Amino acid sequence: MKSKMYHRFRTLLIANRGEIACRVIRTARAMGLRTVAVYSEADAGAMHVAMADSAVLLGPARARDSYLHIDAVIDAAKKTGAEAIHPGYGFLSENAEFAEACARAGIVFVGPTAAMMTAMGSKSGSKQLMEKAGVPLVPGYHGDAQDEATLAKAAEKVGFPVLVKASAGGGGRGMRVVRSREELGPAIVSAKREAKAAFGDDRMLIEKYVDNPRHIEVQIIGDSHGNLLSLFERECTLQRRHQKVIEEAPSPTLNAKQRETVCEAARKAAGAVNYVGAGTIEFVSDGKDVFFIEMNTRLQVEHPVTELITGIDLVEWQLRVAFGEKLPLTQDQIRLNGHAIEARVYAENPQKNFMPSVGRIRTWRTPAETDGLRIDAGYRSGDAVSPYYDAMLAKVIAWAPTRDVAIDKLNRGLEETDVRGIVTNIPFLSALVTHPKVRSNHIDTGFIERELKSLTETSPPVGDLELCAAVAAILVDEQQAVRTQSRSPWQTFGWQPVGRRQRVFSFRQGPGAEHKVTLHYGKGMATLSVGKREIALAFAPVDGGFDMTLDGVKSRVASVIEGHELYLRTGNGRFDLHWVDPFGGETEEQVGEDKIVAPLPGTVVALLAEEGAKLEKGAAILTLEVMKMEQTLRAPFAGVLKKLKCKVGDIVGEGVELAEIEPAA
Repeated sequence: MKSKMYHRFRTLLIANRGEIACRVIRTARAMGLRTVAVYSEADAGAMHVAMADSAVLLGPARARDSYLHIDAVIDAAKKTGAEAIHPGYGFLSENAEFAEACARAGIVFVGPTAAMMTAMGSKSGSKQLMEKAGVPLVPGYHGDAQDEATLAKAAEKVGFPVLVKASAGGGGRGMRVVRSREELGPAIVSAKREAKAAFGDDRMLIEKYVDNPRHIEVQIIGDSHGNLLSLFERECTLQRRHQKVIEEAPSPTLNAKQRETVCEAARKAAGAVNYVGAGTIEFVSDGKDVFFIEMNTRLQVEHPVTELITGIDLVEWQLRVAFGEKLPLTQDQIRLNGHAIEARVYAENPQKNFMPSVGRIRTWRTPAETDGLRIDAGYRSGDAVSPYYDAMLAKVIAWAPTRDVAIDKLNRGLEETDVRGIVTNIPFLSALVTHPKVRSNHIDTGFIERELKSLTETSPPVGDLELCAAVAAILVDEQQAVRTQSRSPWQTFGWQPVGRRQRVFSFRQGPGAEHKVTLHYGKGMATLSVGKREIALAFAPVDGGFDMTLDGVKSRVASVIEGHELYLRTGNGRFDLHWVDPFGGETEEQVGEDKIVAPLPGTVVALLAEEGAKLEKGAAILTLEVMKMEQTLRAPFAGVLKKLKCKVGDIVGEGVELAEIEPAA
């Protein structure tokens, strides 16, 4: 890379969306750069568009027609005078063709050269390179031949279980664990299809699957003056479906000697191509040895934990390298300070097999970013979560001098985050980081799957505290409505018709029985009757909820009321209650159990059963692609597939009937 002067670099286009686009914009603006956002039709009102100095529409919602459209991105840079493009992660961040297109257009690509990307960005190519460099590898096949027979032969040679995974890309897409010869063919077909949709590249490699493994990765960065540094390691062992969930730095698994060994191996790996830019060398450990897996030639989702333990802004360093500057520090000047841990907040429902959730965010509340707590978000209240892109909404990151305190701080940050309108994995994340085995670091990459039942338990049964809080939430809402004159003052509990000094409320948690609470008011303190208990009540509104005092004990309650649906967060957890309409009219729409309907908008990518086929309970019927991940819909009971009401390629909306099953006699 030719050395550049800082003042020649003034305008930066961010070829991405969501939280990473917002994160890059923040640093770029702090460095005095003008920022340009790009967006699809689905993202016209997105947060990153509002944050940038200017923005350009790329095309329709589908990524291949917008964020993956190389010519459209280059044209946007030319239109806005952007001299450089930061690709973020995902999308075009590891696309050598895109890096070459930038070079041809005279635009600086904030990342490695196309040649480095080709050498290291391909899982297959990088393994061949590491073999020559003497970096230890997991046994496997990473050759050019991609026919099913060759892949099957390689799997047999390696020995089951094996990992089938896409040579391009990451994030768990196009990756399957195969434990027997019979599973291999369907796994290859499915992985290739998913990889093609996500990365435009369906090449596969085969690796020996390491049981009970740990995932360790090292952050590296190099400049165009021959300097190459490692910025310590991250532990990314807590994963689900090969998708990282919790990341921390440094790894609690390694001692100082092991840390230096793996960092040295990472520098050796990156040095094999004289790497320039930020990247990550990923390793898997079986508890004794560490093996090279791959290199990601881009910034990682989990880069904030490295930033918090080093005090280094990695995006700033990426931009300085792109300017042609030398790295600001040498290897011996980089210090490790404390411990950082990050949780990824996704729009997904852990209680429904982590099905992605789409819709409009009606409430978005996060705690203040105090010392040691950081929130990297790409969404706000009112934003729409669409089915077209990755389901990640934000990252909550905590730093403290010790790991235990960092975990406590992260959990507090999660507990104080309220997102409504869509379903998120926040309660699941909180349960995960407070699990005793996570605390004691007795984990491996299969930990979440083994503990899934306990980690996805529903809310605890509603107690007296929550029932009192539900009444207080309604009263606060009614008082605020009166002040804004959006409702009649006759609804407030402070107004007293002659002879009436009580009000009865009924609540239901899920499909369970109703809980009744009676409010008594008039002269003196208001009280609540819950069962046989009489409880003195006082409350005062605060931002996002209210302070409630019950029998002299004060507590803070977060609340959201949407019609007759109440969301409460108390010291006991999160609760969803339904306020039963005192005037009746409670109805619920029922969907026949013999119908297979689309749980979310998506594209039909495979039909796995034929009309007339006899199905066992759980048999696969068809596969939808939703948010770049495949979701297989299965028979809810044994029966006959009476009718298929869709075909491959159909784009279907949520609730659309896709198939009909006739129960077995």
